[in-house]
Amino acid sequence: MNRLRFQLPVFVIIRTVFNTMYRMVYPFLPVFARGLGVNLESMSLALTVRSVVGTFGPFAASVADSRGRKFGMLFGLSLFILGTTLVVVWPSFPILVLALILTTLGKYVFDPSMQADLGDRIPYERRGLVIALTEMGWSFAFIFGIPLMGFFIARWGWMAPFPLLTLLALLTFIGLAIMLPGDKPGESRRNPLWTNFRVVLTSLPALAGLSVGLWASTANEVVNLIFGVWLEDSFGLQITALGASAAVIGLSELGGEGLVAFFVDRLGKPRAVALGLIGNCLAALGLPWLGRHQAGALVGLFLFYITFEFTLVSVIPMMTEVLPKARATMMAFNVAALSLGRAVGAPLAPFLYHFGFLAVALGAVAFNLIALLALRRMQKEMR
Repeated sequence: MNRLRFQLPVFVIIRTVFNTMYRMVYPFLPVFARGLGVNLESMSLALTVRSVVGTFGPFAASVADSRGRKFGMLFGLSLFILGTTLVVVWPSFPILVLALILTTLGKYVFDPSMQADLGDRIPYERRGLVIALTEMGWSFAFIFGIPLMGFFIARWGWMAPFPLLTLLALLTFIGLAIMLPGDKPGESRRNPLWTNFRVVLTSLPALAGLSVGLWASTANEVVNLIFGVWLEDSFGLQITALGASAAVIGLSELGGEGLVAFFVDRLGKPRAVALGLIGNCLAALGLPWLGRHQAGALVGLFLFYITFEFTLVSVIPMMTEVLPKARATMMAFNVAALSLGRAVGAPLAPFLYHFGFLAVALGAVAFNLIALLALRRMQKEMR
């Protein structure tokens, strides 16, 4: 536990770097599109490709079951560094798409490896707190990372963030390589790749649990992809203001992670997930009404993101105990399900937005209701 106290802050820093790269595309979507000379649909397609490729994360992340948790984390960081470096060397739309793919794969290898490592070491009844702390890297990306990227973009153009992200990733790679002790896969982790895959894909509780994250992620993505465009269309917000809106969303997510840290182990993980999904439905319904004014739109986004973050962070510790013998593979599939949900939501977002933002909000509600049904099925299968 003493070692964990030093490792947790490093995990949070690494995840902040990963998530800044992952998330900065959304609020600055029009900026990247203009800088690269492409339209919104092309950028949406790029994000769809990124999400689809992310569904192959289990093939890469399973190395944490076969080669050890440390190897998995460092491998993920290596993919991230390769992706950001490519943009620095060849700044163009095809290279940006490739960088989005590589950095996303890196994230989807690192996260399950880290979560499996924590699942190995932390008892289930306390796991929600520890995982919620690591998830703060997700909100810190919006609170600190994206406003900083907005500052760089406003002064030096769309590609200015990439050299900085490359440097930060290199530094954290060195720190993690030094800090983490070497580990070897235990007997339960030496199953062949397809054996672990079969364990996950033939487990009804696992499949139902994966569906919860998939549909909740779809609900989030239809709003996530379009909120920057919505704010710009409605209120003419410019780059610095969009960066400020990102900070508001980051604060809401930090609040969601804080609520999970305090409540999820007390409430029970499935009950916390259900409450989060219901709250996110209500927040989505309130967005079009609150969005009549700029301040109201930011309040609505705050409520939408705090409830989604509460849901998502509650899902993670719940899923760590579904298949303990193939924990890293299970968590990789969970990440893949979240990515698949984003792949479903990304092309739907601009389509729904053609009918107005109300259609986007109603789409989010519908997908959350499907997630609630999947959660109920999972609980029934685990009894």
